[in-house]
Amino acid sequence: MSHSATHTRTLIFSPAIRIFHWFRALSILILVITGFYISWPFLVAPESNDVQVQSYIRFAHLVFGFLLTAVTLVRFYLFFFGKSDIERRSIQDVLSVKSWLVQLRSYLWSGHLHKAGVYGPLQFVTYAAISFAALFICITGLVLYANVYHLGMGGMMWEPAAWITAQMGGLAEVRIWHHYLTWVFIIFTVIHVYMAVWSGIRFKHNSVDSIVSGYDYHKK
Repeated sequence: MSHSATHTRTLIFSPAIRIFHWFRALSILILVITGFYISWPFLVAPESNDVQVQSYIRFAHLVFGFLLTAVTLVRFYLFFFGKSDIERRSIQDVLSVKSWLVQLRSYLWSGHLHKAGVYGPLQFVTYAAISFAALFICITGLVLYANVYHLGMGGMMWEPAAWITAQMGGLAEVRIWHHYLTWVFIIFTVIHVYMAVWSGIRFKHNSVDSIVSGYDYHKK
């Protein structure tokens, strides 16, 4: 018996959402690696005057930093103004005490998860929090960029960057928060991958392949 005869197929993630999801994942991976290297350039001896490795790493960090910034802004736009409202419908579950209880029970292997949108209430709150964390880490990254590059885009951002720096208590505090947020993304990524795989096994749908194909499958 074919899979289509026993299951219904629903498009839950548009091509734009899937593309930007993987752009964001790639950006975070490269930024974490290059960011830690910038803080500890272990490939070049301290007494060496060879700065090319560091310059390549910094260049990659800047490129993917701007990519993450662009993806973050586009994802906010798609959420609020995208044609599909499947993500926005998840707000109904966030505002429903019953939906919270249903999700928590389902995580304890008691009952199944029923959602108005594509995310359960706990998922939605978590993804919203990490989206704002992404926005904040992009802002701190742009502030650090403007304090190094004073021409072109860096020069254009200098005044707002200087104001943000002052509000955060100095450039050192900006760097510290940038570093803390990096660990937030590392921890989130580990939990996110685990839960995505676990959810596919537990509920038999809305698993990792959905963010690849865009489709979710339910038994008829």
